[in-house]
Amino acid sequence: MLTGKKIVLGVTGGIAAFKAASLCSKLVKQGAEVRVIMTESAVKFITELTMQTLSKAPVFTDTFDEKDPAVIAHINLADWADLVLVAPATANIIAKMAAGLADDMLSTTLLATEAPIMAAPAMNVHMYQHPAVVRNMNELAQRGVMFVEPGSGLLACGYVGKGRLEEPEQIVAVVERFFEQQDGRSKGALAGKKVVVTAGGTVERIDPVRYITNDSSGKMGFALAEAARELGAEVVLIAGSTTGQPPAGKGIELERVQSAQNMYDAVMRHFDSSDIVIKAAAVADYRPAVQADRKMKKSGDTMTLELVKNIDILEQLGQKKTGQFLIGFAAETNDVEHYAMDKLRRKNCDLIVANDVTSEGAGFGTDTNIVQIYDHEGLVERLPQLSKLETARRILEVAAGRLEGPGVER
Repeated sequence: MLTGKKIVLGVTGGIAAFKAASLCSKLVKQGAEVRVIMTESAVKFITELTMQTLSKAPVFTDTFDEKDPAVIAHINLADWADLVLVAPATANIIAKMAAGLADDMLSTTLLATEAPIMAAPAMNVHMYQHPAVVRNMNELAQRGVMFVEPGSGLLACGYVGKGRLEEPEQIVAVVERFFEQQDGRSKGALAGKKVVVTAGGTVERIDPVRYITNDSSGKMGFALAEAARELGAEVVLIAGSTTGQPPAGKGIELERVQSAQNMYDAVMRHFDSSDIVIKAAAVADYRPAVQADRKMKKSGDTMTLELVKNIDILEQLGQKKTGQFLIGFAAETNDVEHYAMDKLRRKNCDLIVANDVTSEGAGFGTDTNIVQIYDHEGLVERLPQLSKLETARRILEVAAGRLEGPGVER
């Protein structure tokens, strides 16, 4: 699947560098041309000869060791690459990338390349969670750098937690999916389809100046609307309370709503004519039983507010669908898979996109996301930390692959 693809593999200095040998071998077996750049620290863990033998090409370690006088090596590699993959990516190289430093062969090539960049972090759990590392990764993700999320388990340092380099076969699978998308195999996959997307939070009024809402920014819904348009769909974006500017222009019809009932009414106006409905909005579960028509005045030290349950939009759509492909979202804080599968079945969805909103880079208001996609058989795909637009593209590609003619594949 990677035949003819040109990959620069950057190997940095961590104990996980030993996995780079297996990763390089698997990339080559899949048909990729691989050129390896190793940092000074990396060669203390694994030899240049090993990587040269597996890649069947010279290994680069020194910016000033020009092997071919006809070219400048780091510029030549930067221009040659279809993808630069850094695995393992230490906290140090992530910091260099974020700051734009160029003090060795790898960091110089990373700064010079216009190719997409993918990084697979590997480090101690406390390092991975350090605010500086989190900030750097979020900064890079906003610039378009893709991350292969590390695994959890026993680390070389003796700690148990998140920070273990993802297994080579999983990294190769992520690389393959990336090139599938780059090759445009899904371009136009939703041409002629109508996609309805809900985004943002709903607002439930207490009185003219007070209301109940939540922290949803609408960014994920906006990204889904943009991705659906890219794939050729006619898009209706139904947005509640949001931050930032929604996608605009040809191909996206924007409707603004406020309450859960408003959002339900808007979705139902389009439901019968839709092919895919994506419920990315964070709808309030409850609303005030009584909405005052005037500002409520303070009276006493306490106030009791009676709430009543709102309509469950996703559940209603699951009951009413006649061929529409229904995608729901599950924002969880624990037992993500359990709650996601339970919601999928109860709401009669075709896909559920779930995330742990306590994870850095995956909560409300961020420009990135880390999600898992489930269907009735279980996990379909676990995505690494990506920009919300890249996440949206992958979700829509999964959905598009399951549409069959005017109906839905069951």
